[in-house]
Amino acid sequence: MRPRWLVFSAAISMLLLACQVQPADPRVERFAQLPNWNGIWISGEPIGVIDVSGYPNFNPLTDWKVAGVLAPLNESARARITGVLQQPGTFTQFKAPSWGFPLMMESPTALQFSITPEETVIMNFYRDVRHVYTDGRALPGEEDRWPGPWGESIGRWEGDTLVIETVGADSTGLTGLPFPVYSLDAGYVERIRMVDVDRVEAEITVTDPATLTAPYTFTVSYKRAPAMDRMFHMPFDNDRTTPGGDGLFTIAAPATP
Repeated sequence: MRPRWLVFSAAISMLLLACQVQPADPRVERFAQLPNWNGIWISGEPIGVIDVSGYPNFNPLTDWKVAGVLAPLNESARARITGVLQQPGTFTQFKAPSWGFPLMMESPTALQFSITPEETVIMNFYRDVRHVYTDGRALPGEEDRWPGPWGESIGRWEGDTLVIETVGADSTGLTGLPFPVYSLDAGYVERIRMVDVDRVEAEITVTDPATLTAPYTFTVSYKRAPAMDRMFHMPFDNDRTTPGGDGLFTIAAPATP
């Protein structure tokens, strides 16, 4: 008869062996490799400091790099924008159901990142939501694309940098203004990383032969908002088709002939 200690030792050895042969969950391992961007982030870009002297009546409230003001515009795009900006009331008559992409990535509204192995979700204060798929899928072919305010995005991780490719973004008409200037055929590549615990930085390159003479690359950054411990959401429905009482942001009726 075996000693009890020997039987007990054998049982412990078998238990340890069973634990060792259990395969690790690959998803848990992938999660452990992802960066932690928890928190609420505010655009760190100054608004209203870009020289737009070439655009009469330009409103600094729309003075975002992402909008394409500094992009290498071709002549037709520049003429279209200048013509719109010279129209009276350009900035007092519009409706804006959303920011859309790429404007939401530099807007003054708060951003939040939700990172999982399969996708990263980017959302803002006004319920703009981008789904960036990181599960290895490819961008849809041209015949399967459905242009929309946020386009279609796929991503991949290069170390601690999230690289995003986006196509089919159609946010030009969201505010009734000519920004951003890019066409539906524009392609976007973003490289987003955390620079330090209080700042996330994104390098964005836009390629669009229809409006640009060369690719346009710029950098935007986001600062941590330490006073915010949760995301608050508000509806962004600025459809002012009737007089609002304050005379602002109202779509005027067409003139009677």
